[in-house]
Amino acid sequence: MAPTSRIHNPRRLRRSATAAVAASLSAVLALSACSSGEGDGDRAEEPTAEAQAVDAPQPRILTTYDGGVLTLDATTLEVISDEKVDGFNRLNPLGDGRHALLSTGDGFRLVDAGVWTEPHGDHTHSYAGEPVLTDTVFGTDTPGHVVSHDGNVALFGDGDGKIQLFKAEDFRGISGGDGDDVPEPTVVMVDDPHHGVAVELSDGTLLHTEGTEEHRDTVVAVSTDGQEIASSNDCEGVHGEATAAGEAVSFGCEDGVLVYKDGGFTKIDAEDRYGRSGNQAGTDTSPVVLGDYKVDEDAELERPTRIKLTNTEDNTARLVDLGTSYSFRSLARGPEGEALVLGTDGKLHVIDPETGEETAAWQVVNEWEEPVEWQEARPTLFVQGDRAYVSEPSTKELHVVDLSTGEILTSAELPETPNELTGVTG
Repeated sequence: MAPTSRIHNPRRLRRSATAAVAASLSAVLALSACSSGEGDGDRAEEPTAEAQAVDAPQPRILTTYDGGVLTLDATTLEVISDEKVDGFNRLNPLGDGRHALLSTGDGFRLVDAGVWTEPHGDHTHSYAGEPVLTDTVFGTDTPGHVVSHDGNVALFGDGDGKIQLFKAEDFRGISGGDGDDVPEPTVVMVDDPHHGVAVELSDGTLLHTEGTEEHRDTVVAVSTDGQEIASSNDCEGVHGEATAAGEAVSFGCEDGVLVYKDGGFTKIDAEDRYGRSGNQAGTDTSPVVLGDYKVDEDAELERPTRIKLTNTEDNTARLVDLGTSYSFRSLARGPEGEALVLGTDGKLHVIDPETGEETAAWQVVNEWEEPVEWQEARPTLFVQGDRAYVSEPSTKELHVVDLSTGEILTSAELPETPNELTGVTG
């Protein structure tokens, strides 16, 4: 483990503001957009016939299927809406508790889940209405990773190297993505398009990958005025990111992980010559990042049984063998920072991130095998609050698990085979 930061002669990335490509649907929620701004906490949106006041936030779950998106009540799993969308589409939370982003051929398409909560003096007002798959698209070539962190949202376009930056709060009050309310992103262009990722920290520092379609190994940190703070090219095959307590950001490499913290990069080497951790899950309640761990660089599909726990405080890593394989959609974190892994044995494994000890293993779905094609549906884990949502494509079911007890609270058979999962808190 060695620091790999290096400060170069300052260089500037191109930042600019650009308008989102926005068009309204023929039928959108006719909500009055009086969301409260800074210093104006005594006003809330007024309900309409399409959106009514409710006595508490109404969380919802969204899942893609081959040909569309389902929106579900997060408690009952009742289907609220079924929107048809052609092709294979990826689903990403925006981070404002109301909206999601659907990765389509044209870019990132805004989804209004139809639930939100507004401040109103010393309390809040919650509303629920019909979801809307809007026509608002934040255009890019080959939309890739979406990262929401501390109220900042970063969209990465793999085909054009365009990074679009937003504040999640700027989407508050937008109903159906209609008209001038849609925020304009700040745009940063990287030098060469590649399968990359970006994350904006709380102070505005932008971390992003650099590379080409053929090779990538570099992560840079850039200040709000476009000056390079630090960079490292010691992350072969860099893929994905996760943020831990203390705003440490871990990037996956083919030979370890690269951690950015306090203005510099540190490489934490893998135990093996090839030890890839391309998929990770972090939480602001723990300095430890959960990651996958693969060691066969020639495998068409490796089915690992070990996970990696990287401590970003002391720059150490621990491997834990679960005795079962898992997939890239198997990793999540619990409300207390627990490391959660959905195994192909059908169990939800709960691991103490500090010690690596497995504290529980709850049977949720039947045994399964990861398909070779990554786009194919497989059991998927998504966590919202103290609930885990686990899909079972073979039976078209979705299960809700209480993370304090392991009890399956609700199960429902869906009208379509669920693939990707995300949610909004309402």
